[in-house]
Amino acid sequence: MQISNLIEMEVLEEAYLNLLALRQEFQQEQESCSEDSPMELAKKEKDLNLLYRAMMEKICTIVRDSNSLPSRNKGLLVYVARIIQEEERRAEKPGGLPDSWMDAWREAVCEGVQVKVKGVHLEQKEQNTSWLSVHLGLLGKAIVEDLENVRKQLRWSYPPSFKVFSTYVKSYHRVVREHLKKLEVQVTELKDLYALLDWIIHRYKSERIMGSPSLQPDMTDESTDLQLEDDFLKQLMEKYCSRVREDMKFSLGRLIELENEDFWSHRNSPKKEDNFLVCHINMDIWTRVKGSVDLSKNIDAQLAQRVISSCLKELKQFPKRFETEFKNHCGALKPQPLWTEYHITYINSFTALQGHMEDYQLECPQETEEFRKEVKWLIVRLSQNLEDQYKEDVTPFLRRMMTRKWLTNEEDFKNLHNRTELLSQHCAVMRPPYAQEFASRLHYHVVKEYIGQLMKNNYSCKNRKHEKAATKIRAQWDELKDLFEEMNSSHEWLHHVGDDLSNIIIQKNKADIKDHLQPLVEHYPDFSKKHLVAVLYFRGLTRGREYQLILRRLSELKKKQGNDVCDRNHVLFSGMQVAVNTDCFSNLPFSCLNFLLPNN
Repeated sequence: MQISNLIEMEVLEEAYLNLLALRQEFQQEQESCSEDSPMELAKKEKDLNLLYRAMMEKICTIVRDSNSLPSRNKGLLVYVARIIQEEERRAEKPGGLPDSWMDAWREAVCEGVQVKVKGVHLEQKEQNTSWLSVHLGLLGKAIVEDLENVRKQLRWSYPPSFKVFSTYVKSYHRVVREHLKKLEVQVTELKDLYALLDWIIHRYKSERIMGSPSLQPDMTDESTDLQLEDDFLKQLMEKYCSRVREDMKFSLGRLIELENEDFWSHRNSPKKEDNFLVCHINMDIWTRVKGSVDLSKNIDAQLAQRVISSCLKELKQFPKRFETEFKNHCGALKPQPLWTEYHITYINSFTALQGHMEDYQLECPQETEEFRKEVKWLIVRLSQNLEDQYKEDVTPFLRRMMTRKWLTNEEDFKNLHNRTELLSQHCAVMRPPYAQEFASRLHYHVVKEYIGQLMKNNYSCKNRKHEKAATKIRAQWDELKDLFEEMNSSHEWLHHVGDDLSNIIIQKNKADIKDHLQPLVEHYPDFSKKHLVAVLYFRGLTRGREYQLILRRLSELKKKQGNDVCDRNHVLFSGMQVAVNTDCFSNLPFSCLNFLLPNN
């Protein structure tokens, strides 16, 4: 009881001397004990073990509290160190404890560190949005202060062999690692995940904590890294990237909502910048992606690459998602000018967005390519909508070209010209390269449909009206050519066809027609006999000797042309439908008709 009380009262030196005396007494009795009194010896051994256990527990308590109550425990630690050293020396002798006193001391140090870490203030995240950043800041400060105390005071109570400072550093590595695992479960917001990763990877080993100048030079031989398990850090980064993608998805949805609130629902016209129709969707998305990537680069280059991948994977879904909402809110606008303006605006915006995302081609080539394809097809669909609308608008006017009404009336061509002029204005506010591609496709359509009316045998010029028709074709052709040149159409090769055909139709002398076929054949190798027959029908020439000579001349030119492969991008006539001539004698040679003359 006396030894037990001394231990409880922390009179360690006296208690330990008595304990050693009791142990020595036990050893002597054990050596001289006869077989007649084993029970009494066993009882003494039990009492001795209980006292030793109490001594170890008291020492561990003192060690655990030593960094919290340094002034009270400073003197006691000297005796603690002596007792531990003595017991380590006597470890092999009977009467002691089987446990290692040094291991118990290290564990007590670790428990003391746990108390310190648990004592760092931690607010509920519902009470403070910066709860984690504040806590990690306080935790780093507590670590530095405690290790400064160990370095300046606590370690001098121990012999150098205890490596006190190193033991405390290792204990902090271990305790903080477990503490962060518990914190990670509570972390869900991106800003908190960033704070946690930044603290683990950078701040913990920086001059703010383990690399603090106040801990030097004792930290020279110590590791400053937290030494987390690889899986934990990997899972934390995956969680961060998942959160980036979730936030990106929400932001993209919000952008669509804002577009509806600001423009679609109120039918507001889009804005212009540098004479192009624009909206700020592309800049908002690019700014957000760039911000996420730049932020993650501050933590780790590999994390940044994974963040880029996460952003691009979510962006891949955006074009179709945006298109669906656009159709739902603006489908009823068709074919109003505002509907067209919206289409051009989003062609421009997604073109710009694609350009911004090209910056990440090197880091994530596959994801960038997949996103590029989705944007491309959205732009194709938006362009196709505009093309289809234009074609629908001008089809009635084009169908009435090369008719009797066309020859005497300008109304249909004026409507075609006005609608094409409006198209030119639209191309002017569309960004390259899609503006030129768009204009070029519709240029081809107008040329094909305009010239195609010649192939339908809707009208045949009589009484020298072919001259008026050819003059009109040339004049209208010049107007259309000027419009498409203004739109920067890349199909300059189409400009010749109007003049080439006019030169054939306008000839007063039928015999001169064959001398004007060569430019047409050279410019358009796919121009064939059936097309010439249709042009001659419009000219008012359907039979006769000169008719046959003209066809023969075409055959000669085509034969001379040989098998030269026609540029597939310069095919015009082969896709035109040609009306079948119902005159069964029109294509017969003149000599074959001699038998029908009266004298034959």
